[in-house]
Amino acid sequence: MKVAGLTKAIVTTSLLLVSYTGHTENRIDTQRPDAPELAAYGSHAIGVRTLELLNADQLDIARIDPTQPKPETLPRYDRPLTVEVWYPAKPGTLGETALRVYLRDAKTEVVVEGKAIRGAVTADGKYPLIIVSHGYPGNRYLMSHLAENLASKGYVVASIDHTDSTYRTLASFASTLVNRSLDQVFVLDQLDSLSNDESFFLNGKIDASNTGLIGYSMGGYGAIITSGGGLTQAAVDSNMGAPFATLAIHQTNSDSHNAFPDDRIKTAVVFGPWGMNVGMWDEESLQALKIPMLFIAGSEDDVSGYETGTRAIWEDAKNIDRSLLTFENANHNAGAPMPAPEESYRFDKKMGFDISEHYTDAVWSNTRMNNVAQHFVTAWMAKYLKSDDFKDKYLHLIKHSNDGVWALEKDGTEKPAHTYWKGFANRTAKGLRFETLEARK
Repeated sequence: MKVAGLTKAIVTTSLLLVSYTGHTENRIDTQRPDAPELAAYGSHAIGVRTLELLNADQLDIARIDPTQPKPETLPRYDRPLTVEVWYPAKPGTLGETALRVYLRDAKTEVVVEGKAIRGAVTADGKYPLIIVSHGYPGNRYLMSHLAENLASKGYVVASIDHTDSTYRTLASFASTLVNRSLDQVFVLDQLDSLSNDESFFLNGKIDASNTGLIGYSMGGYGAIITSGGGLTQAAVDSNMGAPFATLAIHQTNSDSHNAFPDDRIKTAVVFGPWGMNVGMWDEESLQALKIPMLFIAGSEDDVSGYETGTRAIWEDAKNIDRSLLTFENANHNAGAPMPAPEESYRFDKKMGFDISEHYTDAVWSNTRMNNVAQHFVTAWMAKYLKSDDFKDKYLHLIKHSNDGVWALEKDGTEKPAHTYWKGFANRTAKGLRFETLEARK
């Protein structure tokens, strides 16, 4: 069917029923005994469905040859986007919980398991929307642990397969630079429109006026643009950029970029956002950020950079309230990727590395990082999408978790000396930093 949006889109819904036997059980929903309090799943049953969207008449960046003279007319196409949607479901629903996902090698399909029921009936109520945007390359399941967890807490979560930068459609870094933010806003537009369609399974269930954005690496790059952070002239002109200045639509103070941020988007969470370390933004261009943001990164990130990357964005975004969660000694995979499927633990000769490296960290357990991320993102989204002041206390912490003092009375009340991180059991808040800066007045 066709639906109206800023551009027309063709939408189909698939239940993707899966049957299988004898597979390795790869859990995305594991809660370690030392998981912080808010990592626990919420009270809602969870459903999951797949949408096939088509963004009509878009620039086909991947087909532009920058080594040739600029053509009179740049190629265009209808851009396909597969979107996985997790949502609160009717309690007591039984059914398929498997997700079929491709590994980083783009050829091995494996099964991962969570709690979400494929095709479950939607619960009553209207829920804030969260858009999830993966890295380069990645896919819509890479942060499925977080998407499912948030859906159990009363959110509709839509995770995008970004064409040209998934494992199986990997074709163009330039397309990724141009399309990340456009994809995020398009999916928001479509879900906003579809929620008013009586034939859509989430009819009347989405509060798109109350939307959060989550991005990892290149998804974080896109989220910063969507949140108002315009690109520099150097980024538009760079050899890393898109051909024939097609990236200029995101340039600071351009007419196209001045339309951002969308006032439906109330906050963003970005994991290791790529770009600051190669000059995509500077202090001046980051002043256009207008919504509160939570940054999450490893202190040893050698892809997006830490001091010159994520931390620099956090420091320079002076017009917004923002916090920075740091995993000490973690690299680029801090918090975002799901646990590495067991089948990924093998060296791929063609790719030249062990496939599991795409998901894992040399120091931290994936599940531990996932649980910590689930805890903080839960608190952050509750504060900004649900006005839940109760969760705010989980975000007022001493800077270094290792410095926290555990001091409780026998009845569990806190002594004046107690400074331990809220929501963490004794001896479990280790190796983390949480810092907050307020918008300048």
